[in-house]
Amino acid sequence: MEFCRVSPDVKLGKDVKIFAFVNLYGCTIGDNTKVGTFVEIQKNAFIGKDCKISSHTFICEGVTIEDDVFIGHNVTFINDMYPRSTAEGGGLQTEADWKVVPTFIKKGASVGSSATILAGVTVGEGAIVGAGSVVTKDVPPWTIVAGNPAKVLRTIAKK
Repeated sequence: MEFCRVSPDVKLGKDVKIFAFVNLYGCTIGDNTKVGTFVEIQKNAFIGKDCKISSHTFICEGVTIEDDVFIGHNVTFINDMYPRSTAEGGGLQTEADWKVVPTFIKKGASVGSSATILAGVTVGEGAIVGAGSVVTKDVPPWTIVAGNPAKVLRTIAKK
C-alpha cells in the first residue's frame, strides 16, 4: 500500500486490494473488494464485499454500498442537502453546522463513470446508473437510469 493513507480506525476485510494514492479513514471495506487509485473514502462509510471502486472516486461519510457493487471512475457522492462554507454567524462551518444525509447503493448495482449521487438517494438492487448521470432521487431496483437529472430508461431482468 505504497503512497496510501489508511488510518488506524479503518476496518478492512480479507483480501481487500488497495491501489496507490488512496485516502481511507474511519470506513469499513468488505472482503475481496478492490479500491482504485486516487480514491477517498471518509469516516462512517461502508463498502460491502466483492465490490469494485474505480479510480478518482469520492465516497463521503454516510454512504453505504452493499455487496457486489461496481462504482465507475470519478464517481462523486454528496452527503449534505444544502452545503455552505460559512455558518449563520459568518465563520466557517464546523461539523455541528450540518447534517449527514445517508445514501444507499443496494446489492449488485452499478454506477457509471463520472456519475454524481446526491444526498439521501437509494440506488436499488441490480440498478444501473449511466455514466455522467446526476442522481437526484431514488432509483428503482432493476432499472437503468441516465441523464441530468437521471430518469428511468427501462427495466432489466433480475439475475
